[in-house]
Amino acid sequence: MTTIAAPAGFSTTAAALRRLYFARFAFALAWAAVTFAVADDLSPLVVALFVLYPLVDAAAAVVGLRASRGALLRVNLAVSLLAAAGLGVAGTSGIPAVLRVWGAWAVVAGLVQLIVGVRRRALGGQWPMIISGGLSVLAGASFAAAASAEDPALGSAIAYAIPGAIFFLVAAIRLGRAAKRP
Repeated sequence: MTTIAAPAGFSTTAAALRRLYFARFAFALAWAAVTFAVADDLSPLVVALFVLYPLVDAAAAVVGLRASRGALLRVNLAVSLLAAAGLGVAGTSGIPAVLRVWGAWAVVAGLVQLIVGVRRRALGGQWPMIISGGLSVLAGASFAAAASAEDPALGSAIAYAIPGAIFFLVAAIRLGRAAKRP
């Protein structure tokens, strides 16, 4: 029986991504629960929570860059920082503006996640990230469209975090095998 050794650093990268995905899962669920609880209107707290989400995504991009290099992770870092700033400004203009910025961020971040997932698929556990990235693109477009509704609401934008959390959990579990490879 012939075995093929994994590339150097393979299990280290998989283990680092696994920890990151578990943390992203926990954060997304906690964020959604807290944000749903306080999002009756677009208060400063709600705006701060919407700004926080892409900031955590930016921090995750930094962790991802440490685990594995990639220009797209730098793009994600920049886009997430711009989205956080944009959401802070949009929060002063109302829910439609927040939904437009959130939607644009979801589209771009989803495309990056999809491409990074495709490039990392040899690690294992990336199909949930690929699917999640594709769904983020679609969800982002729907948020931007919802901004034009007669009475737009933040509920769908908040709910966006829940499937993402589940995809992070599934990816983390699937990466467990890759993290144990020699």
